[in-house]
Amino acid sequence: MFGTESSLSMFLNTLTPKFYVALTGTSSLISGLILIFEWWYFRKYGTSFIEQVSVSHLRPLLGGVDSSAPTNTTTSNGEADSSRQSVSECKVWRNPLNLFRGAEYNRYTWVTGREPLTYYDMNLSAQDHQTFFTCDTDHLRPADAIMQKAWRERNPQARISAAHEALELEDCATAFILLAEEESTTIMEAERLFKQALKAGESCYRRSHQLQHHSSQYEAQHRRDTNVLVYIKRRLAMCSRKLGRTREAAKMMRDLMKEFPLLSMFNIHENLLESLLELQNYADVQAVLAKYDDISLPKSATICYTAALLKARAVSDKFSPEAASRRGLSTAEMNAVEAIHRAVEFNPHVPKYLLEMKSLILPPEHILKRGDSEAIAYAFFHLQHWKRVEGALNLLHCTWEGSMYSSFRMIPYPLEKGHLFYPYPICTETADRELLPSVEAVFHEVSVYPKKELPFFILFTAGLCSFTAMLALLTHQFPELMGVFAKAFLSTLFAPLNFIMEKVESLLPSSLWHQLTRI
Repeated sequence: MFGTESSLSMFLNTLTPKFYVALTGTSSLISGLILIFEWWYFRKYGTSFIEQVSVSHLRPLLGGVDSSAPTNTTTSNGEADSSRQSVSECKVWRNPLNLFRGAEYNRYTWVTGREPLTYYDMNLSAQDHQTFFTCDTDHLRPADAIMQKAWRERNPQARISAAHEALELEDCATAFILLAEEESTTIMEAERLFKQALKAGESCYRRSHQLQHHSSQYEAQHRRDTNVLVYIKRRLAMCSRKLGRTREAAKMMRDLMKEFPLLSMFNIHENLLESLLELQNYADVQAVLAKYDDISLPKSATICYTAALLKARAVSDKFSPEAASRRGLSTAEMNAVEAIHRAVEFNPHVPKYLLEMKSLILPPEHILKRGDSEAIAYAFFHLQHWKRVEGALNLLHCTWEGSMYSSFRMIPYPLEKGHLFYPYPICTETADRELLPSVEAVFHEVSVYPKKELPFFILFTAGLCSFTAMLALLTHQFPELMGVFAKAFLSTLFAPLNFIMEKVESLLPSSLWHQLTRI
């Protein structure tokens, strides 16, 4: 035993400082390479490579069982349904309150020189226009044939020229729509063109309504004319809202919803909710919510946060977090807090915009429900309504960020089962980056929930790399001193082992120990 210890001591004494420099430098290099690979893998796949290998390959070898694996057919079917629901949650929707491209988006570009819309967003709008404003019988009418090609044009000037060409042949509703959306530089000019489109659209609608049952082609034409008429009336109502005629806008939206109750794809009720909130007609807002905030209907940030605003309005003017912490929450306060919990669970990006912790940009023409794009679209139009209700933003802040009633404590991790909704979809970040302008374009950084936390192995490798690099530097600068520290560290490290061996030697007979060493 003492011979082994002496040989080890001689070996350590023969090591030069260059050896320690090479050892720590090599360790630092290896840990740095591991860190770079782990970081790249995490950025690309969202998980740690070492952690994934440990869970996927080492855990089964050690006898571990994946508790999340389905144990029966029912669980498997449930997971399949959940995955399908998650995919449906990532569907891109038309923004019900989208701005006018010529009078608003283009004016922003003229002033700032930045593009507020992405190519992906505008391409989705082009697909919507082709779906809603064209049909198989367009070739029978020359003006509609021209507009069918115009909606497919990528160049805005080519679309506008085609619309003017169609109007030279006849009064074409879709041509007026295109000019109102893209050529008009003011809302008043857009409203004038939409009124002309309304006359042409109503005439086509009446003719196709009489012929819709004659053949499938007439039925498709009537469906197209219906979409055109609804779109025109909705945009006219939005023009009235933007020009300050809010009561007139609310009436137009109500009439439109009564006339075409089955066309829920336009989400006209969200336009109506915003107008009623501007009028501070909270009783009618509650009536609309009672109709559309139904479990069988798709939710939206407008529905959830408007419901939370009405609940908060009942208690927010007298709400005090200090008083609530002393006496507890009343029934009305608890209802308001639960409504905010529900809204934040549906879309956790909205509070930062409502509390003005993050700057707003122009909303896109399409939104992703529960994503950052929907949060921007909601806050852009509804921030003023929250500010108008005294104490509402204070209650939202206390509920969302407060230590006692933090909403985020009640929001489930997206891979877990949601409290009130489906698990938060993991595809929102990618879709939002396609819908929203890049940081270079408008200085907007896409909000991500939940924030991806760095895996332990990346943090450990980074620490190990930094520590070994520091040791290499110190050993190179102070070789003798670091040699003394290294010997002292090794002596301290092996001290318990030496103590145990001495005790073993004192207890065992010397002849037995001699026989064991010979073996």
